[in-house]
Amino acid sequence: MATPEPIARLISHVILDLDGTLLNTYCVVSQVLKPFLVKNGKKWDSKKAHKLVGKTPYEAAAVVLEDYGLPYSTEEFLSMLTPMFNEQWCNIKALPGANRLIKHLKSNGVPAALASNSPGSNIEAKISCHQGWKESFSAIVGGDEVEKGKPSPDIFLEAAKRMNTNPPNCLVIEDSLPGVAAGKAAGMHVIAVPSVPKRTAEFSSADEVINSLLDVMPEKWGLRPFSDWIDDTLPIEPWFIGGPVIKGFGRGSKVLGIPTLYIFLAANLPAENFSDVLSEHTSGVYFGWAGLSTRGIYKMVMSIGWNPYFDNTEKTIEPWLLHDFGEDFYGEELRLVIVGYIRPEANFPSLESLIERIHEDARIAGKALNLPLYAKYTDSPYLRNSLKEDNSANGKQSVIDSK
Repeated sequence: MATPEPIARLISHVILDLDGTLLNTYCVVSQVLKPFLVKNGKKWDSKKAHKLVGKTPYEAAAVVLEDYGLPYSTEEFLSMLTPMFNEQWCNIKALPGANRLIKHLKSNGVPAALASNSPGSNIEAKISCHQGWKESFSAIVGGDEVEKGKPSPDIFLEAAKRMNTNPPNCLVIEDSLPGVAAGKAAGMHVIAVPSVPKRTAEFSSADEVINSLLDVMPEKWGLRPFSDWIDDTLPIEPWFIGGPVIKGFGRGSKVLGIPTLYIFLAANLPAENFSDVLSEHTSGVYFGWAGLSTRGIYKMVMSIGWNPYFDNTEKTIEPWLLHDFGEDFYGEELRLVIVGYIRPEANFPSLESLIERIHEDARIAGKALNLPLYAKYTDSPYLRNSLKEDNSANGKQSVIDSK
């Protein structure tokens, strides 16, 4: 990866937001609110979820009450929902790149703080479920410990004070507009990692806007760079997804000249939960292995996201199996093991530049998958179990190595 020019003033301290930046809290928010709203004759509208991002619990509760016309005071509403949320704190998953960033800062001696609009007790409960997190922060500041929450700079100024440093030495990483505004008001440098899709343009006040924590480049801020990139790829904790191949938009082979696929989830995972699974994985270009139930195991590169060039209205997964099949196989079971990351999702000025980049992604993925680090996943039971036993006398299908 190209190394950008460092900023003139070196950063010495990092301040991280928690909900939506390190933790996928908003998935739990929807899981709690959906059944509550149903009991009250209402239906959860995911399009309104962005209104809750970056707000204090009291502010968020007031928004929900107004949007859905619920007959409760803010205090009553919070008293009913707080126990439900308390039961879910340990179910909140770390967002991609969160553990990697926290470990990197700690191992390189960079003091880091947590600064969240959530009450301190909630912060403690959430991070206690993630090994090593609490010990990695020099300071933890909750919204109930300052006079005003974000977008006021109070939380960030208090974090800097507790770390015995000056605001200009601090780099803030935030997912919300109130958080970005608070960081800038505190006189700090700010990286925005928007948690609300397709609203990047609203974060122009940030010093940098990135797609996910996987795209943080510490060296840009005078800090030691990550050393885990291998041949333009980033190894990640593997994740698994599968289902029948379905016909998509028809642009893969017709427009791009690339037979991309669109997949549903396996039958044992209800389709209505698909959005929750997608929310756990940031948009971008990934790669790994694909198992087709009657054919074998193949190299694969895929995009996950909204495909800005085509301006998708929904987040999709579009894998490209690096093999010329010569025929369609709609309806066949497809299983994917995603093992690495290549780049963030991006827009392109022309169709030609998009196609060129897709083929470059395929080249990078195809080469990287020959490395033992990635090749070992062809033995994954998740892939092997999808193959019919009669495909091979010993029950082990060979890998189809193409490209």
